[in-house]
Amino acid sequence: MKVLVTGRNGQLGHDLVNELTERGIEVVGVDIEEMDITDAESVGRVIGEEAPDAVIHCAAYTAVDAAEDNVELCRRVNAGGTQNIADMCKKLDIPMVYISTDYVFDGEGTRPWEPEDECKPLNVYGQTKYEGELAVQNTLEKYFIVRIAWVFGLNGKNFVKTMLKLAESHDCLTVVNDQFGSPTYTYDLAKLLADMVLTDKYGVYHATNEGICTWYEFACEIFRQAKVKVEVKPVSAEEYKAKAKRPSNSRMNKDKLENNGFERLPSWQDALGRYLKQTGV
Repeated sequence: MKVLVTGRNGQLGHDLVNELTERGIEVVGVDIEEMDITDAESVGRVIGEEAPDAVIHCAAYTAVDAAEDNVELCRRVNAGGTQNIADMCKKLDIPMVYISTDYVFDGEGTRPWEPEDECKPLNVYGQTKYEGELAVQNTLEKYFIVRIAWVFGLNGKNFVKTMLKLAESHDCLTVVNDQFGSPTYTYDLAKLLADMVLTDKYGVYHATNEGICTWYEFACEIFRQAKVKVEVKPVSAEEYKAKAKRPSNSRMNKDKLENNGFERLPSWQDALGRYLKQTGV
C-alpha cells in the first residue's frame, strides 16, 4: 500500500509519516515545497505521478486568530485546497482522510458533540474547515473525516511548548478556565489514522485523547508533570480577549471509534507524560 500525506512538516503529518513508515507502508510526505494544495495543477501533477492508494490530508491554515484578518487565504487553503485533493481522489477512485476540528461546532451546552451534529462554526478557521468537510462529503463516497482538538506533538508550535516557554520568564500566568475539551497527542492520533486508512469503515469520526479539562487545568497538569513552579490563575475567555471566538464546549463523543473496531486513545494525562518524556522535560 502507498499513502500520500499532506502537511508533512506539521505536528500530525510528521508523526503520521513516521508511523506509516514503521509499519512498512510506503509513504509519500509532501508539504508546500512539493505540492501547493491551493494550486489544482500542482495537486493533479503530484498525486497523479505518485498514484497513491489513499491520501491523508493534514495540511491546513491553522492560525486561528490570524485567520480573522486573512479570510481569503484561509479559505483558499482549508476549503479550496481540500477540494483540489478530493477531486484527485475521485479521479483515481481512492479514499481520502480529512483532518477537521472541534471548531466546526458553536460550543453551546455541555453535552459531548456527536459526529452527526449540526455544524455552526464561530470563527473563520472553523468555517473554512467545515467548508473543507463539505468539499469531501460532496465529492467522495470513500472518505474519513476525523475531527480533532487541542493538538500537541513534537513538531511545530503547541500549547504545551508555549506554557513551558512562558514559565521561563513569568512567575504568574493567566489561562482560560471556561472552555472545555480534550487534548490530543499527535503520536497517538497517528496510530489511529494509520489503523483507519487500512479499512473501509468510512464516515465522520471524533478522535482526541480521553478525558475532559479546561485550558487552565491543562496548564496546571503540564507544570505539575514537568515539575515547574509557576502560579497559574484562571480567567474567563471574555477576560482573555482573543481575536477569534472559541467554542466553550469542545467535548466530543468518540463512541463511534469503538463501535467500528478502532481503539480509543489513552488519557490526555498519560499522553502528556509520554510527550514530556519524549521532549526531554
